[in-house]
Amino acid sequence: MTVRTRFAPSPTGYLHIGGARTALYSWLHARKHGGQFILRIEDTDRERSTQESVDAILEGMNWLGLDYDEGPIFQTDRFDRYAEVIEQLIEQGDAYKCYCTRDELDEMRETQRANKEKPRYNGKCRDRKDIPTDENGNPLDSVIRFKNPLEGDVVIDDMIKGEIIINNRELDDLIIARTDGTPTYNLTVVVDDLDMEISHVIRGDDHINNTPRQINMITALGKDVPKFAHAPMILGDDGKRLSKRHGAVGVMQYRDDGYFPQAVLNYLLRLGWSHEDQEIFSREEMIDLFKVENVNGAASTFNTKKLIWVNEQYIKTLPADEIAQHLQWHLDNQGLTIVEGDDYPALNDVIDAHRDRAKTLVELAAGIRYYYQDFESYDENAAKKHFKTATPAILQNLLDKFRQIEAWNADNIAAEIKNTCDELALGMGKVGPALRVAVTGTAMSPSLEITLDLIGKKRSLERLEKAVEFATAKYAD
Repeated sequence: MTVRTRFAPSPTGYLHIGGARTALYSWLHARKHGGQFILRIEDTDRERSTQESVDAILEGMNWLGLDYDEGPIFQTDRFDRYAEVIEQLIEQGDAYKCYCTRDELDEMRETQRANKEKPRYNGKCRDRKDIPTDENGNPLDSVIRFKNPLEGDVVIDDMIKGEIIINNRELDDLIIARTDGTPTYNLTVVVDDLDMEISHVIRGDDHINNTPRQINMITALGKDVPKFAHAPMILGDDGKRLSKRHGAVGVMQYRDDGYFPQAVLNYLLRLGWSHEDQEIFSREEMIDLFKVENVNGAASTFNTKKLIWVNEQYIKTLPADEIAQHLQWHLDNQGLTIVEGDDYPALNDVIDAHRDRAKTLVELAAGIRYYYQDFESYDENAAKKHFKTATPAILQNLLDKFRQIEAWNADNIAAEIKNTCDELALGMGKVGPALRVAVTGTAMSPSLEITLDLIGKKRSLERLEKAVEFATAKYAD
């Protein structure tokens, strides 16, 4: 059997984190078994579907690297096919026209509630032969309902949750076409999955109630039922379904917040699946090790701190070239132009110096600004804490020594810093912080010798000269 999976979002909003995990699981299952992964856009809700949402879904899939073999396929292009299947179901006696009005349906459900019965359609028009008309003799509007079996069980051999049994008496005759002829979700998804020869339907467990109805329709059409796998919902830290109030946002917001797409995928993979104690997985390992049968049947809780930790691991371990590719968007977003050569360091060298000091790409981009852009003022708190009355003399001593360095490198810079400490009989705690603020404008940077080496001799001296002037003016008697 050729494995064919699909991801079928509705374009009524962004690609959210739960949808991204479903897409990932479906993508991994197809890639693991050498199959195909299809992207289908379920856009039959014309009032809520937007092109903006379609674009957001495609952008999110592209950023995550979840490439698809077919698609995007739009349901609105397939209305003729849905009408054909609806007519087939009517002709073979598995669907019928229902003329019940809204008032009749409301009365039906009220009576059921009063009798402590489950509110549902009672099959009033199931065997109806007449066609009711209005006062002018025109046929009343009707919906089309699927004639669900009245006896027996539907057995779902779920790859994640195990065997699920639903008695057909629990299911009513669902609507498969509205009064205007447009098809409903349960009909379209069945037709699409059959026509696209989907072998495995991997989706959220909020669809479990739909599955027995869909299986009955598939059976009525005489087709083989695909394998189903229902992944549990993702919860917020309060145990409720993940929502915006928990920080659940569109996938692209994670890019904007400085996460690697690999880190987001890695975190989503582990949010309900595990392999021994391994935390970080390469793309190849994800494909090789993932088994949908090993997805946890219980809901998982989203933990932003854990996502940040995963992202940190990628910053620490990815090749600088690869980090630079993802960092560029944030540099552009922060208005920082990287100029390499002459008086400016190579970006890869700066990344290597800072990779242990940033949790996100946003932090990394902000933290390297002083290598490529001179600053007009010092961080107020840093200057207040580290610039003192003795600062002008310390910085001047360093400036004089640095001017004499012929080979500007970390070893020679470190040696001259030590010489200043010895000459002035000061500890590094008195010299280092003032020097750091002088050349970076902040109180945080990699080791001073590496920082000054990357900034370069020319600009380091210029910044020290300005710092001496500033400190002298501020602390002059």
